[in-house]
Amino acid sequence: MSEQWLALGQLIPELESRGLVTRTFRRLDPDRQLAVLGAILDEAAARGPASVSIKEVARRGGVSVGALYTYFGNRDGMLAFATELCVRSMTAALDSYGPLLAGMPVREALRAYVVGGVAWGRAVPGLAAFFARGAYQGDAETLDRLVRPIADAMRATIGQILTAAVDRGEVRPDIDLAATTGILHALTIAVGDVQLLPYLNSYLQVLDDAVSTERALEAAIDLVLNGIRTSERP
Repeated sequence: MSEQWLALGQLIPELESRGLVTRTFRRLDPDRQLAVLGAILDEAAARGPASVSIKEVARRGGVSVGALYTYFGNRDGMLAFATELCVRSMTAALDSYGPLLAGMPVREALRAYVVGGVAWGRAVPGLAAFFARGAYQGDAETLDRLVRPIADAMRATIGQILTAAVDRGEVRPDIDLAATTGILHALTIAVGDVQLLPYLNSYLQVLDDAVSTERALEAAIDLVLNGIRTSERP
């Protein structure tokens, strides 16, 4: 897991002030912090966030159950910490790249959005798997606390790209912006998630031996842009 993506040093003091983690955890060596966090995420990805076993987290992280209680207080606190860290890390990444993507030509922006999202997921596989398990498992509390805030940020990024494209004259001003944003949000998730979660491709069938990830992405972008761009292409 990449600490660069997680910015633990910045987030942990804030999460401590909110009671989501203790001073004992903050004082751990960063490698030990990452090992514990990785254990939580791996266990949540394997069982689903609602079914995490604190004993299994301890085993995966190479720490005692008692130590986990000194870090988080209880199981719910441990999950709240991991959830908040996941939400903050992913939304911060989206917020930082949104204006940059909006300033790019729409085709390049959509390509960079999907390719960058897949690269991000591969850089932090535990975090990505934790989020994906929450998104596809359907537990109501997890959907509300973990999935929706991140999905809202993803959809907002797509909205920024499309709004900027309309303003530049790349996209027709008469499109239903809200509906188009939602459809494109769903389409980019499908193209990205079959790369991060290959089992989904058995159902969605986006990729096969003849259709590469690059080819599928370009086809998806063409499908959208052929319907919404202006006749005169900047």
